[in-house]
Amino acid sequence: MVVSLVVGVLTTRYLGPSNYGLINYAGAYTTFFAAICTLGINSVIVKEFVDNSEREGEIIGTALLLRAISSFASAALIVGISSVLDAGETTTQIVVGLCSVGCIFQIFELFKYWFQAKLQSKVTAITTLVAYIITAIYKVILLINGKSVEYFAFATTVDYICVGMVLFVCYIRHGGQKLCISLQYGKQLLKKSYHFIFPSLMVAVYAQTDKIMLKHMMNDAEIGYYSTAIALSNMWCFILSAIIDSLYPPIMEAFSRDKAQFDKKNKMLYAIVFYLAMFVSVFFTILGKPLIALLYGNAYAPAVGPLRIVTWYTAFSYLGVARNAWIVCMKKQKYLKYIYCSSAIINVVLNFFFIPLWGASGAAAASLVTQIATIVIPFFIRELRENSVLMVKAVLFR
Repeated sequence: MVVSLVVGVLTTRYLGPSNYGLINYAGAYTTFFAAICTLGINSVIVKEFVDNSEREGEIIGTALLLRAISSFASAALIVGISSVLDAGETTTQIVVGLCSVGCIFQIFELFKYWFQAKLQSKVTAITTLVAYIITAIYKVILLINGKSVEYFAFATTVDYICVGMVLFVCYIRHGGQKLCISLQYGKQLLKKSYHFIFPSLMVAVYAQTDKIMLKHMMNDAEIGYYSTAIALSNMWCFILSAIIDSLYPPIMEAFSRDKAQFDKKNKMLYAIVFYLAMFVSVFFTILGKPLIALLYGNAYAPAVGPLRIVTWYTAFSYLGVARNAWIVCMKKQKYLKYIYCSSAIINVVLNFFFIPLWGASGAAAASLVTQIATIVIPFFIRELRENSVLMVKAVLFR
């Protein structure tokens, strides 16, 4: 992340707010369709590995096929939609097309979940480091040679290619089973995962439509300011992801043995995520202005306002991620669509009113309110209220 931060800062300075905003606009399409590409499989595959360790090769092989089909279809849809919405903007269409290729190579992240189920996350950490270094070298070469924005748009795809190749090699070297495909198991897998597709799509709506709306309601520069705030506030979130990934398998194992331990581990996870995020948010709120000036320069000074707002949504966002372990174990996936559909509607409506008034800061405010809503809404769903109570107890150290 340090490597990524340094090279990212240099790249952001070089591109300027408009071109940096353009890349993030294109990335919004890719992230939006990632919900369809994954087919919800990422949310259940760790449990599949834990419950069916003797069928690992079949699980990965089948999941790869399903995701490959959806990824190629999504990439084609992205290019088609951009050709309509961005008609006449050749550079924008090229950048969007290059970013869409990343959807295809992103399927190899499935191997990461195999290592996660084995409690060998160090392998994926090393793999990610290798990919970051290679991608950083690629960007440095572009900076030295003064390449255009189109070359930088391909950087995300380079990252996914590197991660995929190294993860596959590590899977083989760590004794992974031979990959095979089972259409019958594919149907079973989709039956378990499809509940996550629509909620993930709704998450993508309120996570990415703000950038799309900023472009069409304001300009590329506003996307640049907003994306800079997001990038800075999220640069440390790999720590939260590591904590959640590490506790995910033990929580699932506790569920089958001891309900009291299951509740305790969930509360432990919620408390760690919430207070760690709050502490960092205070840091960014106080030191946001000098950090932006030091890292990105005066050209990105308008990003200070969005940063001071959007940093507070991290705690609520990652509480939602941490909640997935409880959701999967309790088989309450079908209720996620109510949470995230409501949140998506709230986000789009708020962006419609806030963006014309405050630009990037308006998008940040809409995102914060939306993330809080994802935690509050389950209190009104009887089947999820137990989990909401666990979160309250965690925050109160009970």
